[in-house]
Amino acid sequence: MDARLKKAASRGRVSKGEWVRRAIESRLERDAYALPEDPLEALARLDAPTADIEEMLDQIEGGRG
Repeated sequence: MDARLKKAASRGRVSKGEWVRRAIESRLERDAYALPEDPLEALARLDAPTADIEEMLDQIEGGRG
């Protein structure tokens, strides 16, 4: 990784520290504008089994016995 970092910094004609600072700043800026993921959409992609809450609780309790 150090060799890759040296090479990238050399190409940009900056120190390794400056290259790292720029990379971090770039990533932080990109993340600041990223929209947060909708939690319900994330759950839907799991394609997990679903049921009525009472039915699910009954199944859970039934499995403990």
